[in-house]
Amino acid sequence: MVMTTNLGYPRIGRDRELKRACEAYWAGEIAQDELLHVGASLRQTHWSVQRDAGIELIPVNDFTLYDHVLDAIALVGAVPERFRSEGETVDLDTYFAMARGAQRGDLDEPAMEMTKWFDTNYHHLVPEWRRDQEFRLASMKPFDELAEAQALGIDTKVVLLGPFSLALLGKAQDGVDALNETLPALTEVYSDVIERLAAAGAGWIQLDEPCLVQDRTAEELAALRIVYEKLAYHQGAMKLLVQTYFGHVGASYETLVNLPVDGVGLDLVRGRSEHLAHLREHGLPDDKILVAGIIDGRNVWRTDLTQALPLVEEVVSLVPSQRLQIAPSCSLLHVPYDATRETGIDAEIAGWLAFAEQKLDEIALLGRAMNEGSTAVEDELAASAEATARRAASPHRQNSLVRARLADERETSRVSHEERRSLQEKQLDLPLFPTTTIGSFPQTAEVRRMRRQVETGQISQEDYDQFIERSIADAIARQEALGLDVLVHGEFERNDMVQYFGEQLSGFAFTRHGWVQSYGSRCVRPPIIYGDVARPHAMTVRWSAYAQSLTDKPVKAMLTGPVTILNWSFVRDDQPRSETSRQIAFALKDEVADLEHAGLRVIQIDEPALREGLPLRRGEWERYLSWAVACFRIAASGAGPATQVHTHMCYSDFGDIIAAISALDADVLSIENSRSGGELLQVFRHTGYDKAIGPGVYDIHSPRVPSEQEIVDALEATVSVLPAQNVWVNPDCGLKTRAWEQVTPALEHLVAAARRLRAEAQTLG
Repeated sequence: MVMTTNLGYPRIGRDRELKRACEAYWAGEIAQDELLHVGASLRQTHWSVQRDAGIELIPVNDFTLYDHVLDAIALVGAVPERFRSEGETVDLDTYFAMARGAQRGDLDEPAMEMTKWFDTNYHHLVPEWRRDQEFRLASMKPFDELAEAQALGIDTKVVLLGPFSLALLGKAQDGVDALNETLPALTEVYSDVIERLAAAGAGWIQLDEPCLVQDRTAEELAALRIVYEKLAYHQGAMKLLVQTYFGHVGASYETLVNLPVDGVGLDLVRGRSEHLAHLREHGLPDDKILVAGIIDGRNVWRTDLTQALPLVEEVVSLVPSQRLQIAPSCSLLHVPYDATRETGIDAEIAGWLAFAEQKLDEIALLGRAMNEGSTAVEDELAASAEATARRAASPHRQNSLVRARLADERETSRVSHEERRSLQEKQLDLPLFPTTTIGSFPQTAEVRRMRRQVETGQISQEDYDQFIERSIADAIARQEALGLDVLVHGEFERNDMVQYFGEQLSGFAFTRHGWVQSYGSRCVRPPIIYGDVARPHAMTVRWSAYAQSLTDKPVKAMLTGPVTILNWSFVRDDQPRSETSRQIAFALKDEVADLEHAGLRVIQIDEPALREGLPLRRGEWERYLSWAVACFRIAASGAGPATQVHTHMCYSDFGDIIAAISALDADVLSIENSRSGGELLQVFRHTGYDKAIGPGVYDIHSPRVPSEQEIVDALEATVSVLPAQNVWVNPDCGLKTRAWEQVTPALEHLVAAARRLRAEAQTLG
């Protein structure tokens, strides 16, 4: 009999209960016991939902209070020394300090670095490896959650981030060899964990090794084999599964399927053709089960079950049904909970959607079809075929004017950077080390309350607009008082940097309950791009122009770039992503032109998601970067040469795509540099960068306030690598998640630090 299983489930709660509980705990409003109670309640609910849907093998330990990579860091006791963890296990406050930074008593430390989880919009903490690091079992979380599930009679599978991927995801310090020094030490702890889980009655342990869908060397694969030979020495009925996702395993296939484990998991959505070819050519050893990722765990479109069922049947022709488990392609943490709650979406479009709960139903239905025959689910198969046909024929999908424009309009470039720079310096007349922020200011409780009230009709649109004007005026006054050089309007009218634009573009649909986790307690509602994209009207001009009318200093207009809007949305799957991105780019080009016409002399087109769209294999990078860069340049081409175009990127490793970043041809680049320990500066030391740049001088994702000297040190490190005339001074990201009580002193220190360096430069000059 074919089994059904799941790889992971959303954690935040259908109504974001975990977000609220974590933030209340951080604010000192609830005790630790209450936070832990919320977590336990959510786990119980999630297990019950999966069991009731017909999932036979349910994941445990996929839940986390902040991040599953941070959980793995705690599990092996890899707490950086600066957080002073002294107990046998990692306590909750140390756990959160690693994620958010710590500023209490004599402890004043920044958070650990954060980056994107492969090519998703989820962020994870980056482990820090150092020489002679001692690892130990330092968290009881997997054992406690297994016991919870067992007490409820749940047929469980314990999920752990695998030691191989954990080692490769970390950053090596002081010259340590993560593969040959860190990985063996991690494996010792994992061996202990597996032995204890087996003794506790774990039936299956799923070790996630997503790094296997990237290019791997022969040395790395040899190390992988050694790791699993060590972990295979377990007793009892417990079984080990190595799970991959987000793509195909390529040349790692033979190593993977011949590991001394009981099962392997393959993504048959993103890696369908490659994995089927491997199964046909090499087969699967008789002693292993296959977890087949049939249902797309990363997008929100309803599965065409009439196409998915033949895929399962083909897999069964290669792997006997008794050795097959049907699953999503990856954890369902990347999609919202329940599409049936979205009553505000056009009914036709809503019929195309499937969120986590619907995907569970699809998995269970395929299991029934294989075990009971397709006639047992013929009504469901017919409904799926009908929904697919309706979507294919829908007029919602295409806009003839958009398609005609893309076919006819030539893509134009701006004049050379040297010519632009001269014109911009004359127009803006900025000092050395100009100061600015990335764009957003605190979204206070009052801002959120007023937005809810206008959405629910409690206040009029006119009253709301007047409130936004007052908020903008206050932000401009604050920035002038602080002494910032290039101001922003604060983005108080924006619910989210992607959603705000999507709501004003055609071809987008929006949910009310479609929240997904971005990092920690940060949740977003990604737009759903279902059709061709066009701009019916100006989107940002009113508020940016109003802000500029309040000051003689330049105000920077803020746009989200085409690649980021694409990568941070659920994207239509009936045309290439590059085509959808070009449609967005042309819409933004018109917005840029309108902003310039309204008197804005600085325009920022944010592309924080540029790198996360990179294919996981380097051989596919060039094609992606080619169209991604072209789309940014289309959007920027709406500006004349005297208008300064900025872009912003954060929380990714950019060293290996610096040539593409330069090819964007933005006049000023602001980029994350605070959590990476100046690593980015080394990229510029070796490769150079001929345009202006603002390496973020402090981490806004932490509540701690940096000192003036800390910012001076960061700037001095920057000017040791880059010419002073090219350096801007700014935080590393927008300030919407922070409170004014944190923002004001941090920016005071930022401005003071910039002035100190100006004075030093004048003295030397």
